[in-house]
Amino acid sequence: MLKQLVLCSVVGAMAAGPVIADSQLTGDPALACQAILCLSTGTRPNECSPSLARYFSISYRYFSDTIRGRINFLKLCPASDQTPEMQSLVNAMANGAGQCDATSLNSTNQIYSQNDGSWDYVGISDVMPDYCHAYTQNSYVDSASLMPRYVGASPSGRWVEAAQYNQALADYTAAQQQDPYNY
Repeated sequence: MLKQLVLCSVVGAMAAGPVIADSQLTGDPALACQAILCLSTGTRPNECSPSLARYFSISYRYFSDTIRGRINFLKLCPASDQTPEMQSLVNAMANGAGQCDATSLNSTNQIYSQNDGSWDYVGISDVMPDYCHAYTQNSYVDSASLMPRYVGASPSGRWVEAAQYNQALADYTAAQQQDPYNY
């Protein structure tokens, strides 16, 4: 929560910059600043819907163009380039936002091994991709609520959302005690 308040203060103060204090951002610059705030926390209020809808609506044929378009959108926020940390956050968000939740990690971090010319599923890697690590470890991000956690031993474990970690770990531990050879 503190990081959210700090980010709100940083975005608000930097956005105010040289303009008159009573003026407010409107249009895409306002949506871009809101998107930065909303993508920085795992708890997203309804007020995030317009900015996130605008952000995720940016889509091109090639994924690299989509990322570039999303970066350009977030850069419309005056605070986006005020510090190296904010620049890093904008790039990390564009590369990782929407791809660093437990469901995405479980589907993209699958491990396969080649056996007699065919690929066999082994499990899910416990290593977070670089873009997710950069996104969740940024100093402006509420990483405690955003960062999924790995339950179990790789490759037999899986990623779960932070809020579900304690229950998933208890379930995993109970299952492991019942059948230790499958874990």
